[in-house]
Amino acid sequence: MADKGTGTGTIEVPVLIVGGGGCGLAASVFCSDHGVGHLLVERHAGTSMIPKAHYHNQRTMEILRQHGLHEAVAEQAAPVEAFAKVRWLTSLDGDRPLDGRMIHEMDGFGGGVLRERYSAAGPVLPTRLPQSRLEPILRRHAERQNPGRILFGHELVEFADEGDRVVVAVRDTRTGAVADIAAQYLIAADGGRTVGPALGMEMRGRPALRQITTVYFSADLSPWWREGAHMTHFLNPYNPGLFSNLFEMGPTWGKHCEEWVMHFHLPPDEAAGADEEVIVPRIREVLGLPGLDLNLLGVTSWTVQGLLADGYRRGRVLFAGDAAHRQPPTVGLGLNSGIQDAHNLAWKLAAVLTGRAPDGLLGSYEAERRPVGRHNIDWALSAAAHNQAILGAIGLGANTPPERREQMFVAYFDPSPLGAAGRARAAEMFATARGGYQAHDLEIGFAYEDGAFCPDGGPPPSREPLRDVYRPTTRPGHRLPHAWLDRGGRRLSTHDLAGAGLGFALLTGPAGAPWCEAAAQVAEKFSIPIRTARIGDGAEFADADGQWAAVRETADEGAVLVRPDNHVAWRSMGAGDDPAGALADAISRVLHHDSAPR
Repeated sequence: MADKGTGTGTIEVPVLIVGGGGCGLAASVFCSDHGVGHLLVERHAGTSMIPKAHYHNQRTMEILRQHGLHEAVAEQAAPVEAFAKVRWLTSLDGDRPLDGRMIHEMDGFGGGVLRERYSAAGPVLPTRLPQSRLEPILRRHAERQNPGRILFGHELVEFADEGDRVVVAVRDTRTGAVADIAAQYLIAADGGRTVGPALGMEMRGRPALRQITTVYFSADLSPWWREGAHMTHFLNPYNPGLFSNLFEMGPTWGKHCEEWVMHFHLPPDEAAGADEEVIVPRIREVLGLPGLDLNLLGVTSWTVQGLLADGYRRGRVLFAGDAAHRQPPTVGLGLNSGIQDAHNLAWKLAAVLTGRAPDGLLGSYEAERRPVGRHNIDWALSAAAHNQAILGAIGLGANTPPERREQMFVAYFDPSPLGAAGRARAAEMFATARGGYQAHDLEIGFAYEDGAFCPDGGPPPSREPLRDVYRPTTRPGHRLPHAWLDRGGRRLSTHDLAGAGLGFALLTGPAGAPWCEAAAQVAEKFSIPIRTARIGDGAEFADADGQWAAVRETADEGAVLVRPDNHVAWRSMGAGDDPAGALADAISRVLHHDSAPR
């Protein structure tokens, strides 16, 4: 799958990635790991200077772990205990009676009381690292694996899908030189700026929900800062227009954090004229720190959207990340979804480009990822609306009449039994925000209902309405449940059995030897690697904590086939009459071979 020249000045590569943000760089890493030759072009000279996305959920961290990136990210990232809380404050400090008061706090994002549950569900936990620090890690990794083929400062200027290939003209923004590139497939990870519009791809939904001004600044908040917060919402008792939220951005995490991001909900006319003279006093007023010494590092204004592309594929172009879906930052699904798009796509491109699967396999990318994108957008919109509804219900929202606002806050903090009852009622309402801050099932429990797997008619696990409880299952289309295994004194996860370089995996019970023998035959027939693992008493892999037996949902004689992206492709509840035939049929269907019944 190496690239080659045509002799006519056109560079040919199997895959061209347009866009070098988090999604595009992740796609490059994943393609390299799968042996997919590719070229990446990015119009900017370097990676993002603005923190942007900063929460990397458990599923994303599992993916980064699978591709050898977890340690590099974790080295700089905030561990889960450093962002275990979501808080609502009136301010950090101030000399008025209602200043510096804690309104409410709850555990979120895998921390606090959630940690045990998250730890049992996966081999790694979520982390926090701003995109401005994540992207350089991804870029270094991408360049090391694909030297000379990660081209920043190169923009796409012309584009054509010729049916059997995509041809583009790319301009070097420093020299003005233009190069022609031909690729068998193109991954559009450009945020929807160039490729989608050129193809007439529409983004539909809610294009302009509200305007957000994001302020990136440095300051020493250690005398006032309450450690352990993922986000801190500020509700000013005297001025509803000061509603905002604040996030640590490192590089030190906790009390001595140096850099911060604050989001303001400014009207468009105010946002357009926001400069240092406007922004700095506003930060000080929100925090209740009129004398705070701070350094403004950047100000951006952007529009909250809820948009989904008409399709995730158009001819030989595949859309990923913001080019396919854009959602509010609530629940932190944006970059996470983009990285997961790339992860879904990379192994399928590898299978098609090596001839192990027909082009039809790539159709499963849209079938699988687009419904997830739709649901994530809807969920983020719902969570954002609900957060505002909670504040309105307890009388602390922006719509409380100005003449009653301070009175409502005084009543909220009233030390009397009546005040305590009011806070207890409010706590019950705040608890419903777990659909945004504790959405574990949304993060790792999503499932594909149509695509590159073999449905077996099994019912999905029951789901809590607020998606705060994840229930593992081996039902095809779902993420493989994590369980710790032991092999010769080495501890590893079920997730370590499949992946780039490993291919598919077949996990069986201790009596699954016939399936393992069948896997060797099927692997040879289809020229694909299938790693086998018998798990249980007397088998090569010990079920370290009994966790696999609890979640496998098959008998000791059964088997679970796992795709390289750790989604379940097929399963047999017990022994089969013809293991080799059943497994061959499953692989044929998963890879979308023309001879397979669909």
